[in-house]
Amino acid sequence: MPAIDRTDEGLIRGIGRGSLVALFINSVIGAGIFGLPSRVHELLGPYALLAYLACAALVVLIVLCFAEVGSRFERTGGPYLYARATFGPVVGFQVGWLVWLTRVTAFAALCNLLVEYLAHFWPAALSPLWRTMLVIGAVGLIAAVNIRGVRPAAFVANAFTIGKLVPLVLFVAVGLFFIDPAAYAPKATPARADFSAAMLLLVFAFTGFETATVPVGEVRDPRRNLPFAVLAAMAVIVPVYIGVQAVCIGTLPGLADSSRPLADAAARFAGSFGAAAIAVGALVSIAGTLNGLVLAAPRILFAMAEQGQLPRALASTHARFHTPHVAIAVSSACMLALTLSGSFLSAVAISTLTRLLAYAATCAALPVLRRRDDIAPALFRAPGGALTAAVALAVIAWLLAQGSAQEARDVAIAMALGFVLLFSMRRTRAAAGEAGR
Repeated sequence: MPAIDRTDEGLIRGIGRGSLVALFINSVIGAGIFGLPSRVHELLGPYALLAYLACAALVVLIVLCFAEVGSRFERTGGPYLYARATFGPVVGFQVGWLVWLTRVTAFAALCNLLVEYLAHFWPAALSPLWRTMLVIGAVGLIAAVNIRGVRPAAFVANAFTIGKLVPLVLFVAVGLFFIDPAAYAPKATPARADFSAAMLLLVFAFTGFETATVPVGEVRDPRRNLPFAVLAAMAVIVPVYIGVQAVCIGTLPGLADSSRPLADAAARFAGSFGAAAIAVGALVSIAGTLNGLVLAAPRILFAMAEQGQLPRALASTHARFHTPHVAIAVSSACMLALTLSGSFLSAVAISTLTRLLAYAATCAALPVLRRRDDIAPALFRAPGGALTAAVALAVIAWLLAQGSAQEARDVAIAMALGFVLLFSMRRTRAAAGEAGR
């Protein structure tokens, strides 16, 4: 058993390289891949495979920026830490606040989706009483696992990663033998607007990796392991996604009209057992993503509290388990309330834009940090350097431009609320300083 490595943050470095790879995979592969193939096929037909390749290339540019910037830091915080160290406390606070808000709203959406998938096996799950009990049980269990230690949380994440990958890999491996080559003959060339819409869908399916950069303060040798882990995870995710789309196109006539494309395709070449396996895989995939969100979101609050930008209690660590238990409890309570209220639907719309803003801050940090000598040197250098960051920023700008006016308004409201929180904390700290004189 490796020696216990406690950090000056009061945490334990209990996440090894393999577990970090699993966390990245777990953060990206969620519920989307189980419904995405039909939506993309509706827009592009067989050209969807080209869109997957193009999207993967674009996302890899952003991932390379994260790999280099992340290789300079050893503390908890991920995008918040990178933005604060590069652009100062105000920008850092906004990035941290938006990243935390995105994680909480995503949890609420996925937790409700988990109940809906469960209802396929047990319809009573949708009744008000059972839904409430199931949501409370799920949030309580995941929170308890994360409070008990980062190692149990990482072990659970590893199990969920295997549980979600196995049915997808089997789906591809078995489905390839039943493909009809004629299904790949395109009937028409898709319009440019349809290709753009499909790219937006795919970009968001490929992202989420930033979640796994947050708990770096609990990762062993993070400056070396983070770049390896994120690139290794993408090397797994990209072929799995492309393989899933290829099998769906080649085995499921009428793919564009399917609401459960993987289950319907599996039913055609593997019968009812195959369809049930995919449904279980969807449940496991969602549950794994929920665990990853509870692992990451509290660490954002923890990192912000350590810098004095949130109440100091959020930076507390458990005396026995060495986890940010207060931040976990607060984040979990917010996730529970939002899930049960059902009011998350309007808030989820901002998650795509807020995520892109966090990506932009990290990509912009790359060339800035290369000129700084007060930050630890990068242990990974992104090929292309500043050019890679510039292209990534151009792609992000294009994606942000595709957002609706309502989504932009919601992001502006969220940022305004962030400024209110930051101002209130500064006033509180200033008042405490005056009282202490």
